[in-house]
Amino acid sequence: MRMDDRLCLLVIIGSDETGRKELLALSDGYRESEASWTEVLMDLKQRGLKGAPKLAIGDGALGFWKAVTQCWPDTDQQHC
Repeated sequence: MRMDDRLCLLVIIGSDETGRKELLALSDGYRESEASWTEVLMDLKQRGLKGAPKLAIGDGALGFWKAVTQCWPDTDQQHC
């Protein structure tokens, strides 16, 4: 079986006000896919994430930013 070369791990790490980090989501998907990222973010909501994050930080994965804007339009975005 040949794996799709575009398939990767989608990772969400949260940080609280003290700086403590926690792995919130780990899923397979497509880095540039809005649908893949939307699925990950919606799963966070379904598992009990209350309210929108104050800040989303990520690289240039276009699908991630589209999904963040769709799920949480008021969340600030910082590209790294």
